[in-house]
Order: sequence, then structure tokens, then C-alpha cells
Amino acid sequence: MKNTKLRLVWVIPNVFCYLMFAGVSAFTVIHAEGLQEIHRLGIWVLAMILLFAVSIFGSYRIWTWIKEGKM
Repeated sequence: MKNTKLRLVWVIPNVFCYLMFAGVSAFTVIHAEGLQEIHRLGIWVLAMILLFAVSIFGSYRIWTWIKEGKM
């Protein structure tokens, strides 16, 4: 491990991003019918997709930085 503190600074927000994705997904699944009634289900699904994409991209960047030896 080259720099443990630097890894923690990047990994902890990434883990929270995954937790937010799980929370938003659970909320959307639980309240899907009500969100559909007020025509907001599409916005929540889009938010879920974007949050998942940000989480995956963050994980990929951390992985490549570790692989390259930058952190």
C-alpha cells in the first residue's frame, strides 16, 4: 500500500455513493406506484442510473490509480 490515507479519502466517498444508490433504489422500488401516479418515476429512475454510473466510474478510477501506482 503506497498511501493509505489517500486511498481512504477516495474510497470512503465512493462507498457512500454505493450506499446512496442502494437507498435511492429501495425508495424507488417501495414507492414506485405513487411516483408513477405523480409522473415522477422516470426522474427517480434516471437519478438511479446516474448515481450508479458515478459509482462505477469512481470505482474504476480508484482501481486504475492503484494499478498505476499513483495511490
